[in-house]
Amino acid sequence: MKDRKNKVTRREFIQKTAAGAAALSITGIAGSCSVQSGKSTAMPTRVLGKTGLEVSLLSFGGGSQFLKNKDGDWEKSLQKALKSGINFFDTAPSYTLSGFSMGDSKSIGSGEERYGTVLSEYRDKVILSTKIEGRDPEEAKRGLEASLKYLKTDHLDILLLHAIAPSDDIAKIEKGVYKEMIRMKESGMVRFIGFSSMDSAERSRDFLEELDIDVAMLAMNATQYRDYAKVALPVARRKNVGVIAMKVMRNLVGVKATANELFEYAWEQEGVASAIVGHYGMDPLKENISIVNEYGKGKLTLKDRAELESRLAEYAGPHTLEWARPGYSDGGIIV
Repeated sequence: MKDRKNKVTRREFIQKTAAGAAALSITGIAGSCSVQSGKSTAMPTRVLGKTGLEVSLLSFGGGSQFLKNKDGDWEKSLQKALKSGINFFDTAPSYTLSGFSMGDSKSIGSGEERYGTVLSEYRDKVILSTKIEGRDPEEAKRGLEASLKYLKTDHLDILLLHAIAPSDDIAKIEKGVYKEMIRMKESGMVRFIGFSSMDSAERSRDFLEELDIDVAMLAMNATQYRDYAKVALPVARRKNVGVIAMKVMRNLVGVKATANELFEYAWEQEGVASAIVGHYGMDPLKENISIVNEYGKGKLTLKDRAELESRLAEYAGPHTLEWARPGYSDGGIIV
């Protein structure tokens, strides 16, 4: 850390967490997804389930779209996001440019290192999330230490098990990498734990039912592909798990829907705290910031949810949704 006053130590984290837990026990979960008012930021926020964290309705993704930004541009996009009031930033160790090696001095080609370069200066003002790529506990331990190094922080706000899929064995994960994630949480290296998923709503539902999860990042859009909103989201709501909607817009904007409609479709799902988008270029970022702020003022575009679902139903599947294709990986892109 360059600036000691912006560095949150594990001791300070424990103190803040205790205070936050006390506050949450008083407020309960009523209104856990209501837009907050009277905040200094211009962007509306919602409470991320039982974490008690107030997250911006628009979150910033550090995957392939963000990595397409050239040096000199990605720094500006992060600064613009910060200035606009976006406070939730998610990435993963696998989000890297093709041919890039972590720690490469010639370029900053990974999401984690890019975040560390800019966000470390604002560490006490942002909610920082990254992921565990594999299912081996020892690899997870080494991976977390590397992520902390690249992100230039001594703790994470959220650590997610990446890409829950039909092949995942819950019992095996519970005894292995999940147990290690609990240890990380108890140590103060991680505040909250959870998972991301775009491949199986059913397995996500099972994880939510059987494990103590704080946060779930789920693929949800108006095509209803894989039915996360119907299968997994109700369990997350019942257990007060914080939900971030992803894949909200990817490959759909301009097909038969506007960005406004797609965002509102996600934000209007009961239990969703934020929609995360990876931004390539400054203009889409500015447009999305404008959309979320207009939504916060009650200016709605989406009039009929069922009509939008019907309009986009034909686009549900790998023929349209790039991320639904077999072998898809959000990283290793060539630019």
